Amino acid sequence: MLYEQIQEAVAFIKSKTSFEPQFGIILGTGLGNLVDEIDVEATIDYKDIPHFPVSTVQSHKGKLIFGTLAGRSIVAMAGRFHYYEGYSMQQVTFPVRVLKFLGIERLIISNVSGSTNAAFEAGDIIFIKDHINLQPENPLRGVNDERLGPRFPDMKETYDRALNTKALAIAKSNNIRAHEGVYLCLQGPNLETPAEYNFIHKIGGDVVGMSTVPEVIVAKHMELPIFVVSVVSNKCFPIDEIKKTTLEDVIQLAKEVEPKMRLIVMEILKGF
Repeated sequence: MLYEQIQEAVAFIKSKTSFEPQFGIILGTGLGNLVDEIDVEATIDYKDIPHFPVSTVQSHKGKLIFGTLAGRSIVAMAGRFHYYEGYSMQQVTFPVRVLKFLGIERLIISNVSGSTNAAFEAGDIIFIKDHINLQPENPLRGVNDERLGPRFPDMKETYDRALNTKALAIAKSNNIRAHEGVYLCLQGPNLETPAEYNFIHKIGGDVVGMSTVPEVIVAKHMELPIFVVSVVSNKCFPIDEIKKTTLEDVIQLAKEVEPKMRLIVMEILKGF
């Protein structure tokens, strides 16, 4: 059933554009305006694509954008889906499977996160090297279709550390504060309590968020290389430095840091 739905979505998209993307980019809150840099070939609304969910989150545009960025052919998801919106994990990750079947060779994911590492400040950029998944559902739960990937994918080398090293060098040469870190994923949509931030810090989470890990699991399931970049929107550790945070605060800070994120992603693309 899932495989057939993917093929229906792919067939619809191919009926609208013959453009063949090499890279897929998920534009989270931290990178939404990257679309301004794309030489656009085609745009398709999520609502028109068979079996696609529709984003309900403020600042997420809800479109697939095909075009050229930094000299590379890309398809960008302008807006992603979250488990907390009420979708199943298969729905949340469905677009990643569609992008794979459209022919992308690598997936770039962006997000915003809270810092649970005392050395990571609001506005810093984090290249994810590993994750801790504390969401209550897994996108691979249920009957496995071998046409999509193996029953038990190994997660040991999920993130491209060599690419992270290149990204760190790009950041350093442009005087951008950046680090590698471990991303911990929770369900949301509420932000975490101080006790939870303390727990996340103690078990090795450098940053915490409500997205990305489901997409990463599915990408790994399909042997799709992954690069994840996160912008720290608020500092959540040490506990006495926590400040009340609103969605508007997160969006504002993401907008301020976005030019730096954009520069790094474009330089990464140029390197391929």
